[in-house]
Amino acid sequence: MSKTEIDTDYEKSTGLLIVKSFEGKNILATPGILLEGHGVFTFGKSADEAVHNAIVLEEVAKMNFLTQTLNPQVKPIPSYLLDKHYSRKHGKNAYYGQGKK
Repeated sequence: MSKTEIDTDYEKSTGLLIVKSFEGKNILATPGILLEGHGVFTFGKSADEAVHNAIVLEEVAKMNFLTQTLNPQVKPIPSYLLDKHYSRKHGKNAYYGQGKK
């Protein structure tokens, strides 16, 4: 955000940045965002679900920190593997994980 956006209406500018970041995306499929210079926001179908997502995000961040601390040369997994992990658990063709609701 620019200094003007921050000085004029910080909360509105923050909200607009979040909305812009999720354009064309399913916010509940990626129910959190890390804003530079701010911190995280998490979302859910309810307040309880948003809090649950915050706890999960904190745990993933902790695992990432520990991984990078133990091995600073660690590389991200390839996008095709990341996509496989996501698609096998989510979406109409999901086949892994918890039972269908």
